[in-house]
Amino acid sequence: MNNEIISSEKAPKAIGPYSQAVKHGDLIYCSGQIALDHKTMQMVGVTVTEQTETIMKNMGEILKAAGSGFDKVLKCTIYLKNMDDFAGMNELYGSFFPKNPPARATVEVSRLPKDALVEIDCIAHS
Repeated sequence: MNNEIISSEKAPKAIGPYSQAVKHGDLIYCSGQIALDHKTMQMVGVTVTEQTETIMKNMGEILKAAGSGFDKVLKCTIYLKNMDDFAGMNELYGSFFPKNPPARATVEVSRLPKDALVEIDCIAHS
């Protein structure tokens, strides 16, 4: 079984040597997303809520390109620059999973690419 590289023009291009996502069999591994505008590649939003919304929309485009969606996400990992931002991130994040939310881990980190406030990755199925 070969890996299939997943790419969407409606999500930011990778800013390093990685793919937006890789599909292996029925599993889709989405790389960590920060709040980049897919057209300008500039950061969007100054609050964790604004950044989370951009991230989730971008991730949705990647999942769609892989033949999946938020209803098929199995696990997310969330990296927060400041755990004090948890409530704002959590409320917006939760709106993308109204039923049967996926497994999740949330950790505080010292720094994220482009000084983002939050980064999110996920594993889904097709």
